[in-house]
Amino acid sequence: MPTTHSPLFEACLQQALVQSREWVPRWLSKLSESLQLKESAAFNAQDKHQYHQSHKVLASYRDLVAARFIEMLAAALPQEGSGLADAAGKVRRLDHLSLDDLELMDDHQVHETVEQGRVLQIVKMAVDEELVAFNALLSRTRGLSVVRPDANPLRPDVLVQSLMKALDSLHVDAAIRSHWFHCGAVALGQEVQQFYRDLSGWLAQQGVQPAGYVVTQLPDPKAPPARPAAGEEQVMAGRRVDAPDELLTLDHLHHLLVGNLEESGAQVTYQGVSGSGNAMVKTLAAEVVSLMMRNITDDVRLLTPIRDMLGTLKPALLQMARNDPRFFADRQNPARRLLEAITERAMAFTSEQDPGFTAFAELVRESVGVLQSDGPQMKERLERQFARLKQVANPAMAPTRGQAVQTLVKVEQRNLLAQRVASEMEARNDFARAPGVVRRFLTGPWAQVVAQARLEANAPGIDLPEDAPAQRYMAILPDLLWSSQLALASRNRPRLIKVIPPMLRTLREGLDSIDYPRTQSESFFQALMGLHEAAYKTQHRELSVQPEPELSVLDDDADDAWLRPEEAKETGFMDDLESTTQPAFEETQPMSRDWQDIRAETEGSSALPMSVGTWVDLWREDRAVRCQLTWASPHGTMFLFNAVNGQSISLTRRGLNHVLETGRLRVVARHGTVDDALDAVARQAWINSMKA
Repeated sequence: MPTTHSPLFEACLQQALVQSREWVPRWLSKLSESLQLKESAAFNAQDKHQYHQSHKVLASYRDLVAARFIEMLAAALPQEGSGLADAAGKVRRLDHLSLDDLELMDDHQVHETVEQGRVLQIVKMAVDEELVAFNALLSRTRGLSVVRPDANPLRPDVLVQSLMKALDSLHVDAAIRSHWFHCGAVALGQEVQQFYRDLSGWLAQQGVQPAGYVVTQLPDPKAPPARPAAGEEQVMAGRRVDAPDELLTLDHLHHLLVGNLEESGAQVTYQGVSGSGNAMVKTLAAEVVSLMMRNITDDVRLLTPIRDMLGTLKPALLQMARNDPRFFADRQNPARRLLEAITERAMAFTSEQDPGFTAFAELVRESVGVLQSDGPQMKERLERQFARLKQVANPAMAPTRGQAVQTLVKVEQRNLLAQRVASEMEARNDFARAPGVVRRFLTGPWAQVVAQARLEANAPGIDLPEDAPAQRYMAILPDLLWSSQLALASRNRPRLIKVIPPMLRTLREGLDSIDYPRTQSESFFQALMGLHEAAYKTQHRELSVQPEPELSVLDDDADDAWLRPEEAKETGFMDDLESTTQPAFEETQPMSRDWQDIRAETEGSSALPMSVGTWVDLWREDRAVRCQLTWASPHGTMFLFNAVNGQSISLTRRGLNHVLETGRLRVVARHGTVDDALDAVARQAWINSMKA
């Protein structure tokens, strides 16, 4: 459903655009002054001419730059009806740069990414304190009780990317743009700092109170350094930087990926390595493989014996890089496929004592031996090992998975049809006047009853005989809605006495057809009989405000999707979501976020909470189960997780968001380990480029 932004949030965005019309021209004036100073201070005639030209072009484009900048910023802001995820996804995060992103770029985009990173780094350093305060206030205007920095559509990366797009649209010479960036970055940081300060002051004047920040547990200062918590995308970012890493820049990695490094004319000299053609390619390829293997062997999500065995592969993979410098980027390369299979299957184990780990480790040892050995038919041997690995520790091959998927497909089909049935009921003229307990029953359990009857009849509810269950279950609506209204039913006792018995029989028959729990249905029948009794005993002249029966089991917060007991058993449905027991994930998720925060994130967005293939630790029955998301329903309402031991666990979309929010589910890996390792290489190359 679309998200409605609060009036205060919308007003803040409009205020930001108004203020931008003031601070952007100020920044351009400071940039102009800086270019003049650089021109005056330049000793080299060529430098002096370049700064003079940059200043001259800025003077001619100044008003247009300001207008385009504000135009691009307005386009980047969230529109009415968009959710937090949609707004956050409008701008590419440089700290999430991946190898796949880099491979799709051209040379201009690579250069722009480096320039943008440098400017962004300077701006972030300038606005750090003001941004913290502004994030807290703006998060509150979005209905969040806990700060979400990415919910701020005016964060520094949005402003810098808007500037880059504005300049791109003007087709200004790249050298002139570089001078603008270098000379204007500090002034831009100062203006953005004041921009955040002014907006925070404006929000404070409107009475906005800041949202809270999540309090994280600091590591023991006496403990040895550790990697960030495993499982999030950023765990591989910001690796340690030592001298050999600095050889690899984003430009070099890009040319290596697209295969034109030899012709690029670029030259690198580092520790005696020549930048000439073939030697440079082999050197950079070896650097990529070294970084990749270091990231993999440092990955604490893999058990130590597996990491140790993979560490012995480095010499063999370096030799492959000398023979095929781009093998690491080729997803069809047998060596890379085997490495991916090993690391993905290894995610299934959390302890060396887990069932099946010993056999898996032996298979990994054999695979490592194949990779290390020379000889004919290497490709065929690698393919055989890959096929063997695909058969072990694979949750997607659990024996019960097929039946569970078939059941969940039917569940989703019935639930979607039940939603349409509920809409039909709500469209009736007599529906809105019925008591809430009856309305909730009809749009909840009874809609499921009608949907199941229609599915069994293989018809949408038309052209069916009158005695068909789907017809009879809808035919009782007039009597049910009428009899539940005290003012109407009390006027016609004979009709009330006549309709109650067949109506109750039909209601019980329908609920039994979907195996609806008697403990829940009886509470509805008690409430309904209370309404009927009140109508029978009440004289028309005694009518007053009709009482509303209490019915806790049919509240508005009940999960939209519903499973029959047999379906829940077949799919391992997780229905104990209201448990207050705090799982043992406190160190990685020390503070829960409010449910409304999670709901606000997903509203207005069709994106799934996670993609198929994600590994998680799911807290169930007082223990954490390592499992993989192996299936998501076509409409994204049902999710199936499987563990290596064959256990199936199913969740609705709301249930999945709930266990994420309460800390009962921790994401271990959203992507493959090899992909994470190579993405970390790309980000390291980006960091090196900014230092160059």
